[in-house]
Amino acid sequence: MLKQLCNKRRLGQIDLTRSRVRLYRIAYAWSHSQSIADDLTQEAMEKALKKIDQLKEHAALDGWLYKILANCWRDYCRQQREMDDIQDYSLSEEDHPETQYARRRVNDLVHQAISDLPEDQRQIVTLIDIGGASYIDVSEILEIPMGTVMSRLSRARKKLAVLLLPQRSQLDVYDVKATNVYSIREKQ
Repeated sequence: MLKQLCNKRRLGQIDLTRSRVRLYRIAYAWSHSQSIADDLTQEAMEKALKKIDQLKEHAALDGWLYKILANCWRDYCRQQREMDDIQDYSLSEEDHPETQYARRRVNDLVHQAISDLPEDQRQIVTLIDIGGASYIDVSEILEIPMGTVMSRLSRARKKLAVLLLPQRSQLDVYDVKATNVYSIREKQ
């Protein structure tokens, strides 16, 4: 299996770089710290490479990596018990300054709202809406029933909408889709 994965990696059939970026985004959303997110991502990738022979299906790679990251995060939380303040995303230098400012502002607003969610909701919303994980993957990663995933996600999205409603005028000005987060809708 390891030999096959290494060969597929060499042939470009497995994109570990893309997986690493997804893991980093999730780790950052959980930790609110670039350095902690880097450490968690690195630790998860190291553990994954050491235990690559335990991966049963190549198609399940992302879910497997998310589960490893979730375990690394749990270990970190047990050791630290404190959260760092949110730091700015580093944006591409190719972006126009106004676009950079707009995206940074939206990211700040959304990430501040996400950080105000209870941890169980924050984990689910970041895995699904930022990380792109499926409900089934999140259910397996967090070892909770899929119905619980769905209800926590629903509560998290509703709470985000309430938290972001006061900033609605600012969010409408900017391209909210650039944040890759569930779109904020005002309840009618």
